[in-house]
Amino acid sequence: MAEKLAPEKRHAFVHNGQKVFEWDQTLEEVDMYIELPKNVPTKLINCVIKAGHVEVGIRGNPPYLNHDLMLPVKTDSSFWTIEDGELHITLQKREKGKTWASPIQGQGSLDPYAADEEQKRLMLQRFQEENPGFDFSQAQFSGTCPDPRTFMGGIHTD
Repeated sequence: MAEKLAPEKRHAFVHNGQKVFEWDQTLEEVDMYIELPKNVPTKLINCVIKAGHVEVGIRGNPPYLNHDLMLPVKTDSSFWTIEDGELHITLQKREKGKTWASPIQGQGSLDPYAADEEQKRLMLQRFQEENPGFDFSQAQFSGTCPDPRTFMGGIHTD
């Protein structure tokens, strides 16, 4: 049932008509996806994840991305992989349940409607996680959705 509440599609950050990266999020993670240039060996790809910063590029060249993150992440459980010509960066949120408007500070933030839809989806993910025997995939909110991180006493972590 949890997969029914997974992100339906990725958000795209486009700059000057070019897609820079795509991203999505869950209660615990923000995932970034970057299409890698053709004919560049994967061993030359460099990705550095810090608590509040991410840097991506090709070794020996200026970074493609070199930006502060929207919010801090847990570096010990954040990682990156390459598959099918795509760099996938998994950022473990330091604040589980916090809705991110974008992975990168000041770049590609969601519009208010999309941000509200993300918050609703994350709230349903929280309900599903806390009540595994129920299916919340068809549930809807009327009005403003509360913050999934703080609603009804907040998220309980192990």
